[in-house]
Amino acid sequence: MTDGEREAATGLVLTTPGGVSFHFDPGALCLELLTTGGPGPYARYEVLHQPSDLADWLARSRLRLPADAVRISADHLTAARTLRDALWRLAAARAHGTAGPADDHAVLNRSAAHPPLVPQIAPDGTPAAPLPADGAQLVSTLARDAIALLTGPHADRIRECGAPDCQLLFVDTSRPGRRRWCSMERCGNRHKVRALRARRDAAEPAPGAAPSPDPSPRPSARPAPAPVSVPGHRTFTS
Repeated sequence: MTDGEREAATGLVLTTPGGVSFHFDPGALCLELLTTGGPGPYARYEVLHQPSDLADWLARSRLRLPADAVRISADHLTAARTLRDALWRLAAARAHGTAGPADDHAVLNRSAAHPPLVPQIAPDGTPAAPLPADGAQLVSTLARDAIALLTGPHADRIRECGAPDCQLLFVDTSRPGRRRWCSMERCGNRHKVRALRARRDAAEPAPGAAPSPDPSPRPSARPAPAPVSVPGHRTFTS
């Protein structure tokens, strides 16, 4: 994906510890907030240290609002982080087939009780910044988006990336519902590379191995045996 395509697409551009950037679209505004840090082991990824950090995220989010469009105080930042941590636990629980802690549902409900951001339209027909607005309205908007996701038709499509070393969460809104990776640019591509290497390694003879017998067919009076199905294994054919 080119830089121009990334700018036009919904979602975020994330950067790995190694400095490689990739496009990640979690499919919902509230799930974009989870890329800013989180509870427990995710605390080391915390980026929301001061109100301006949340304002900067706001500009990069799918809301695409200017960083100065919303007044954010220290209390608003704390509320946003509390909401984010609760949503992390709830979304991860839903990805694994459970509802999540009741206390975290209460956090979402309290956050959503405030008035949300009010959408505006500019004279040229494009979206305009919802002014005046403050951080409480932003937190409410995020909480309402989370509630709509967790109670809506795609709640059962909240998933964790299929890579063993990636915990990014997303909602699969594709028609077939077969999304597996946070990003094909990142984890999907890494899986393809690993699979290709595994096929190459399997095809190479082990050092010192005897040469393969002549593969040319031999006449036989009996038909070849049918494939055997082994319980617990599946065979995929093209």
